[in-house]
Amino acid sequence: MKLVIVVPCYNEELVLHETTRRLVAVLQSLMERKSIDEGMILYVDDGSKDKTWSIIETLSKETSQVGGLKLSCNRGHQYALWAGLEWASAHSDASVSIDADLQDDVNAISLMVDEYHKGNDIVFGVRKERKTDTFFKRTTALAFYRLMRFFDRRIIYNHADFRLMSRRAMLSLMEYPEDNLFLRGIVASMGYPSTSIYYDRSERFAGESKYPLCKMLSFAFEGITSFSIKPLQLITYLGVAFILIAIGVVAYALYEHFTGHTIDGWTSLLVSMWFIGGCVLMACGITGEYIGKIYMEVKHRPKYFIDKKVNA
Repeated sequence: MKLVIVVPCYNEELVLHETTRRLVAVLQSLMERKSIDEGMILYVDDGSKDKTWSIIETLSKETSQVGGLKLSCNRGHQYALWAGLEWASAHSDASVSIDADLQDDVNAISLMVDEYHKGNDIVFGVRKERKTDTFFKRTTALAFYRLMRFFDRRIIYNHADFRLMSRRAMLSLMEYPEDNLFLRGIVASMGYPSTSIYYDRSERFAGESKYPLCKMLSFAFEGITSFSIKPLQLITYLGVAFILIAIGVVAYALYEHFTGHTIDGWTSLLVSMWFIGGCVLMACGITGEYIGKIYMEVKHRPKYFIDKKVNA
């Protein structure tokens, strides 16, 4: 069995040496106990602006277990991960995807490989808790997963992109043609035998998070609109609710009219106009987001271009 560890990178020059040291140790341990026959680390440089690629080139010269792909420009984490998985699907029996920041427990990879040998095509790495995160980061992350699970129950709670996939699962993933990628949702919906392993999340070894609040909100909205039509259904429910409210208001107005009461109504009318107007604009925005995604999908543009390769 050949295992490839896919590591998307964006401005990770401060952590790459330590990440390589730890991952090589994991591969050596797996080979010593005959869990795998050979292993490799595949770094995917997502258009970094620092020395990430030059470090990858240096590491690849020091050990044949390190390879790299350099994308022609920054395409985003999901596209970089896709590029690595596409390469791994043609060159390995299984892959593990993990971020370079070492917050995910590299020792959990051994448990994933054990579950793979038990017949699981997909093994999800799930964080037990987030004690090392700041209160703000922990709160927003938990809100993100609750929101995502509201729109699709198949989303694995507290699972990011730390997972093992068999070659069969990777090849099936490559059959998905969409340009709007939300891999956490796609992989969870594939239906192959799967399980989860749990680990403690560590502090970031160095550098800073690539997902501040604005990016997390953008990623959440991207995930929701690319993987669920519930927002469109909610617009319908909102319209039905307004119709029921309108019927109630009309009935109340007729009652007041026939009983001889006079109501000025300016305030209630103004508030209603602003509220309903805001809802209409929100509905147009959500609908426009889906139309925009359709527009991007029908172009069938390439997901990425490879600028350079080492040991790949």
